[in-house]
This record gives sequence, C-alpha cells and structure tokens, in this order.
Amino acid sequence: MATTCVIADDHPAVVQAVADTLRAAGFEVIPCIGGTAALEAIKQHKPDVAILDGQMPDMGGVEVVRKANRPKTRFVLYTAFGDRAILQDALDAGVLGYVLKETPPEGLIEAIARARDGASWIDPRLTPLLLGITADETPTLSPREREVLKLLSDGLGNEEIGKKLFISPDTVRTHVRRAMTKLGASNRTQAVATALRKSLIA
Repeated sequence: MATTCVIADDHPAVVQAVADTLRAAGFEVIPCIGGTAALEAIKQHKPDVAILDGQMPDMGGVEVVRKANRPKTRFVLYTAFGDRAILQDALDAGVLGYVLKETPPEGLIEAIARARDGASWIDPRLTPLLLGITADETPTLSPREREVLKLLSDGLGNEEIGKKLFISPDTVRTHVRRAMTKLGASNRTQAVATALRKSLIA
C-alpha cells in the first residue's frame, strides 16, 4: 500500500510542486489549499502523514495538528521559518518532522518516510535550536505525559495505562510519542530513563 499524504499550503504553486514531487516518489497525495481544508482532509481520509505549512492565513500547521487529534496520522511541518519558538511549539504539538522549504526534495521525502515510521526528522540546519531545546533543564512535559511515563516506568503496557487513566491505548501512544519528541528520545525506554534522570518522574 502506498503511503497516503495530505499536503497543505496557502500557495497553490507550492502545493502543486510538492504534490508532483511526492507522487513521483510513489506517495499517494491529497492536495489542500489552507489549514481548514487540510483539517477536513485529515479527518476524512485519515492519511498516514500530513505535510503542513507552518503559517497559513486561516489556520497554521501546528493548530491543524492540535485540532486533528489523529494519533495514527504523523505530522511534518514544512515551513520557511527556522525559528526556535515555532520549532518548540511544533514539537510540543507532536510534530515529528520539521523541514525548511529550501531543503532539497530528498530531505522532505526522508522526513515523510521517517515520520510515517514514527521517527523524527528535524532539518539539520536547526540542530543548534534543537540542542537548545533539549538542553533545557526542565522539558515542558504535560502532567498527562508525566503520568504516562511514570506508569511505563512501573512496567505497565499501553492497555493497562489506558484503563488506569481512562483513556484509549491510542491516546497513550500519542502521549508517549510526544514525550519522546520533547525528551529527544528514540524509544520509550530512553524517554523513561531521561525523565527519571531529569527528575520529571520519580
């Protein structure tokens, strides 16, 4: 099965160019103009990955991610802005890929492929910003993310954590994924270890 991607930007020419690139790489593409159309397409088509412009007049990419509430859809921000605040906001929302628009097509395709597999890809030029975020003494984990990591450290699985916190296993996975991103962890075990080391959980 081909990977299904929603691509959204407020400039039709950008949408067309990215869509052509992705189709040539074997992806199935659902093009959208603007954030509102992207949100509707994500809810209707349930894509594997959504590639969103960071700033659109009606609804920016990070806002789309938060409103979509689609744990099985991975998100890539495709933006002209390499700004620490935007990067932090994107990571907090659960975005896995952060790609600058000047990045060659191979970089965007790699980011999409990694996001599809649940891995992160941040534009290498933003490494200093990323290091600044991950070096913060206290990462901004939400109370729920801390709860989930604490229960993971106690040896509970997704189903057990979901029952204990009255949330679905998919929601548990979403919290784990977001915590991993914020902590710069490549897997849940590393996320728990980092949270313990930084005294975010006891």
